[in-house]
Amino acid sequence: LYFSDPTMENKPVAESLLWSYVINICSALRVIHSAGLAARTIDPSKILVVGKSRILLNCCAIFDVLTFEQMQSNHVLITRYQQDDLVGLGQLIFSLACGNLSHLQQANFASSMEFLSRHYSTDLKNLILYLLHGQRSKNVMEIMPMIGARFFSHLDSWLMRVDMLENELIKEMENGRLFRILCKLATVNERPVLGMDPQWSETGDRYLLKLFRDYVFHQVTEDGSPWLDLGHIVQCLNKLDAGVAEKIMLMSRDEQNVLIVSFADLHRCLDQSFTEIVQNTCQGVTS
Repeated sequence: LYFSDPTMENKPVAESLLWSYVINICSALRVIHSAGLAARTIDPSKILVVGKSRILLNCCAIFDVLTFEQMQSNHVLITRYQQDDLVGLGQLIFSLACGNLSHLQQANFASSMEFLSRHYSTDLKNLILYLLHGQRSKNVMEIMPMIGARFFSHLDSWLMRVDMLENELIKEMENGRLFRILCKLATVNERPVLGMDPQWSETGDRYLLKLFRDYVFHQVTEDGSPWLDLGHIVQCLNKLDAGVAEKIMLMSRDEQNVLIVSFADLHRCLDQSFTEIVQNTCQGVTS
């Protein structure tokens, strides 16, 4: 997290964003404390912001490595460090709300609390006071009631983000699937020679695939102009990949040959032809 020059006037951070930070960090601390450990790095210089509101704790477990033997034999220290984590969280949220780190100084504390009362809700103020000045031992689970219904708003926003990312992932999966089909077609169509046969791509199953390539990409209108329809291309490639039973009419460029084939037949032809290329490739490598 970045703080600008303390002498400069800073705009208050949106309270919804502060609560999002609280939920993120408390979630991380809950896991760490439940394992009998302490983060010990709740400091603005050790917190990474990913995207708009995703928080990552950096440099965790460094102190555990440096003082491993001491931590293993002293559970009182772990409890104290866990309390320090919660105090550090309070200082962090307080600093973000006020705009810089100077508000933590005792001389500025009263004015800072007045600033906090003017710009933020009582719930946020009480949370900060609880984290900074609680006399008894604090527990990260006790913060959950203070967060209250804001947790559901945070959960809704993340579910919406997950849905958006899932939709984008589905699009990329579809694009990758069509790309693989195009690669196979381009590998088979009009291959100059295979297995010492210069007419390989013009005979048998490959001839059907050549006509299908023209059917998908090289159609023209009645006056001979190119007919460009991306929907037609995507639809045909999807049906080819699925191998549906629907039949289409393929015509040679000289209009002398007309064939009726199904997408399932074309799917089989493509698989067999591409497999033949792969086998010839493997034979060439082994020889």
